[in-house]
Amino acid sequence: MPNTLEERDWKLLLRRIKDGKCTPFLGAGACFGVLPLGREIARKWAQEYHYPLEDTSDLARVAQFLAVEYDPMFPKEEILRLFENVAPPDFAAPDEPHGVLADLPLPVYMTTNYDGFMVRALKNRNKDPKRELCRWNKYIKGQSSVFDRGFHPTVANPVVFHLHGHDGLPESLVLAEDDYLDFLVNISRDTELLPPRIQEALTGASLLFIGYRLADWSFRVLFRGLVAPMELSLRRISVTVQLPPKPANGSESTRQRAQAYLDKYFDKIDVRVYWGTAREFSAELRKRWKEFSNGN
Repeated sequence: MPNTLEERDWKLLLRRIKDGKCTPFLGAGACFGVLPLGREIARKWAQEYHYPLEDTSDLARVAQFLAVEYDPMFPKEEILRLFENVAPPDFAAPDEPHGVLADLPLPVYMTTNYDGFMVRALKNRNKDPKRELCRWNKYIKGQSSVFDRGFHPTVANPVVFHLHGHDGLPESLVLAEDDYLDFLVNISRDTELLPPRIQEALTGASLLFIGYRLADWSFRVLFRGLVAPMELSLRRISVTVQLPPKPANGSESTRQRAQAYLDKYFDKIDVRVYWGTAREFSAELRKRWKEFSNGN
């Protein structure tokens, strides 16, 4: 299926990148082939811990079950075990999302992933990134931040901001359903949970979502809590990379209906869609950015 990102959208996106006014968001699909996807983890846990409901591919719900059966920290500790001794992606590969993004002249990178791959990719490009997280719960709210010391991210010294926590602090993870609900409530009540420079990266830049699916809790919470409240008159173009829909019955007519529905959905929230994998988009972005940079 050809992508549906029009030429004018590509040109605008590349111009925003050049001006440093593009904020990438990385989801789980950016780590495909290196870390297991959420639905794979959910199915494994559902079988191992005898999850009694039908939605065995929903990680947030299966994690909620484990939080109730054991305690809220149990699923967070379990998922971080999957990160132990995992080799990073090959950042030199021409279609590796972290490496492609690290080559761009951007000061702020956002992620809902727990891993440190984006930080490592930036260091691989001889940059000096800082790793920060959203202090969305009471346990981590009082901890110091690099922004407290007047840090201002630049292309040479960017920040990787983990909205849903990172593997260095299990208590920071947004994983179970209750975590997502608490995150959404807290972020809507207290705007100071996001430092001013991060708020600026949301409201004053084009947003680029890589590695998400429409069905992902992380994607839906991002839009409901962070993007949707933005004033329409101040929004810039947003782009999301989405896998083409695969209807249950596999028929072409059903696929076309699913495509039409998703196109209408994203059009309603004013988001352009590139239909393809994170690696397909990253390869095209690298190619287009090289051509754009050489021509400007």
